[in-house]
Amino acid sequence: MAQTMRANVFRDVMRFGIEEVPVPTPGPGEALIRVTLTTICGTDVHIVKGEYPVRPGLIIGHEPVGVIEALGPGVTGYEVGDRVLVGAVTPCGQCRACLSAQWAQCGHGTGYQAIGGWRFGNTINGVQAEYAIVPNAQANLAKIPDELSDEQVVLLADIASTGFSGAESAPVRIGDAVVVFAQGPIGLCASIGARLMGAALVIGVDTDPHRLEFAKRMGVDVVLNPNECDVIAEIKKLTDGGADVAIEALGLQQTWENCLRSLRPGGVLSSLGVYSGKLQIPYETFGAGLADIKIVTTLCPGGKERMRRLMEMVRTHRVDLTPLLTHRFKLDDIREAYEVFMERRNGVMKVAITPN
Repeated sequence: MAQTMRANVFRDVMRFGIEEVPVPTPGPGEALIRVTLTTICGTDVHIVKGEYPVRPGLIIGHEPVGVIEALGPGVTGYEVGDRVLVGAVTPCGQCRACLSAQWAQCGHGTGYQAIGGWRFGNTINGVQAEYAIVPNAQANLAKIPDELSDEQVVLLADIASTGFSGAESAPVRIGDAVVVFAQGPIGLCASIGARLMGAALVIGVDTDPHRLEFAKRMGVDVVLNPNECDVIAEIKKLTDGGADVAIEALGLQQTWENCLRSLRPGGVLSSLGVYSGKLQIPYETFGAGLADIKIVTTLCPGGKERMRRLMEMVRTHRVDLTPLLTHRFKLDDIREAYEVFMERRNGVMKVAITPN
């Protein structure tokens, strides 16, 4: 194996690109994977724009599919050559949070453990590279069934796990009316997750006509554009008074408020957004505290059992996310890939990045 590898390294605001760096060696409890497919996520864009602080020199990326290249001491049940999927959040499996089934909050109360800057200030190198270290490998290496391709599973690492969890955390019940604000990759997966959970009506809201058309093709029942209608009035008309569940998938004050305004009394706001600054709740949006409104937040569930369950949904043909991989790039063309993704060129939803 080579001693160096190509990797997408963050240096400063909008200063990032491919560098030659040493191939890491797995320590106790770790694994080294050869990355065969990864993607660019909105979080990566926030990092390169300087909106999420990470250390200079960090390798970016947190959605990996790969092949085990080497195993550190203490990792059992795996072999070099196994194809694996690794979630964006990599819980240890042993701390209080993990043992309480709060996998995303692993870290003994100090915050979640994740790769490639997914955690603000993260020091764990990511996967937009030829090779990557998987921490807590025993808890995070999910073997991929032979019949599934890399493209079929790569989006499970983050956007599917996150989006589906927005519906799970509510929880969406059979027969519910659900509205999802924002139909980007996370919002689309939240819409799909709501349908999988038994929603009778799924409404998708976005200002991008292309994304609304895409949502319809992915099974969203009704799409609404705030630039073309009074969204809150339309939601209340469609749901006979308000949605049972509103999922916020953008992270803005306005969509947060619109979720609250779209709910019926006793409804649930399920938030997937990451917010900065002061987040406010206008008193009338939740009946001045008397409307029995519930607010739940969810971070991307990780760990090998979560990945196994998601892969079962793909293997049994319950869900197919491959249409979201609209563009493909080589690792050496990573800057062009970021430009396409950031500027939403040519109807991009997600980009697939391969090493060669």
